[in-house]
Amino acid sequence: MGQNIERRAVRQGRVTRRSVLKAGAGTAALLAAARINFPGGVHAQTAGPEVTKANLGFIALTDAAPLFVAKEKGIFAKYGMPDLEVQKQASWGTTRDNLVLGSEGNGIDGAHILSPMPYLISAGKVTQNNVPTPMYILARLNLDGQCISVAKEYSDLKIGLDTVPFKEALLKKRASGKPIKAAMTFPGGTHDLWIRYWLAAGGIDPDKDIETIVVPPAQMVANMKVGTMDCFCVCEPWNLQLIHQDIGYTAITTGELWNKHPEKAFGLRAAYADKYPKAAKALLMAVMEAQMWCEKVENREEVAAICAKRQWINVPVEDVTDRAKGKFDYGVPGKVVENSPHTMKYWRDYASYPFQSHDLWFLTEDIRWGKFEPGFDTKALIAKVNREDLWREAAKELSVPADQIPASKSRGKETFFDGKVFDPDNTGAYLKSLSIKRVEV
Repeated sequence: MGQNIERRAVRQGRVTRRSVLKAGAGTAALLAAARINFPGGVHAQTAGPEVTKANLGFIALTDAAPLFVAKEKGIFAKYGMPDLEVQKQASWGTTRDNLVLGSEGNGIDGAHILSPMPYLISAGKVTQNNVPTPMYILARLNLDGQCISVAKEYSDLKIGLDTVPFKEALLKKRASGKPIKAAMTFPGGTHDLWIRYWLAAGGIDPDKDIETIVVPPAQMVANMKVGTMDCFCVCEPWNLQLIHQDIGYTAITTGELWNKHPEKAFGLRAAYADKYPKAAKALLMAVMEAQMWCEKVENREEVAAICAKRQWINVPVEDVTDRAKGKFDYGVPGKVVENSPHTMKYWRDYASYPFQSHDLWFLTEDIRWGKFEPGFDTKALIAKVNREDLWREAAKELSVPADQIPASKSRGKETFFDGKVFDPDNTGAYLKSLSIKRVEV
């Protein structure tokens, strides 16, 4: 009878004390259950993304693992994006083209992407007819974890950080009439910049002394096998696969060039993020939670197993496991590093936060090699593309501990293996210090 009275009270616009208490208890129980089921938060569910779908691209590389994990473990669905698709791209050029199209044109809305690419695309430097497609960087996906590999014909030299002996061998080969080539994955992208820095530090001009060529990551090993290139820079698992197939060896991991360097980013078309801000935040939160999961040592074996799957990278799991867990066999007799400090980082050391100072380094290097003109307003472009403000909002909603959130947008001065120092407040001094470059400073 009491329940009937309460129902009549509600219908008549009157609310009893008992009904309020009962409703409150029910809400509390619901929220408690949600906290158990969704420890990362229920914000995306309560806020409700404007759409439940997005198309995200990826290249077959281990630094796309957060996207694989977020999809496989239902983390995208947990934040209200159950219809999200994670689609393999054939190359970084394909990724660019599909981002320009957007999902409305049967392309993609965002991607696992080389950190400089959202800038190159937003500025129209690498798009058809130089038409810009505005993009945002919402998070960094990882630090370190790339490698430079060298063909087996140079195994007696045991090439490492010092490329001076490599220069002598390359020039000798060129003098005999044979082509010498260094492969990377996209002009102006991270792998292009790492291999250029490494070569130039030993006096090899990457534009004059050697030919730099573009090869999609998954085709690196096959091309090295038929002698297409002398060295290449790419992410895993292709460097380890090269060793397993006895075609070459690892010269360096890129963390040896620049310790804890930024690498891939999680990028979205600005049009998608601006139209669906709640969906964009839901995607970002899912990626961040997946990064935390990938970082845990106890999960690294499963990370490797997921990456190796057919729908993702499609390789034998042994091509992934060792380096995912921190063991680096360089393929050189006696050179095996256990628990390498340069293992890929998905979350620790602020790996997920997109420092604006790091984007400034990428743009400065792209000025060095002629991808952007001298005097280009890098800071204005960074202010448009780098959305570290959204990352901070997502971190707050995820209850990320304060000590895991950087206090500044800049990581400060960065020191490279050859002693060069990049000061974000004085990019000109950095460029002046580099002997091989395409720009007058």
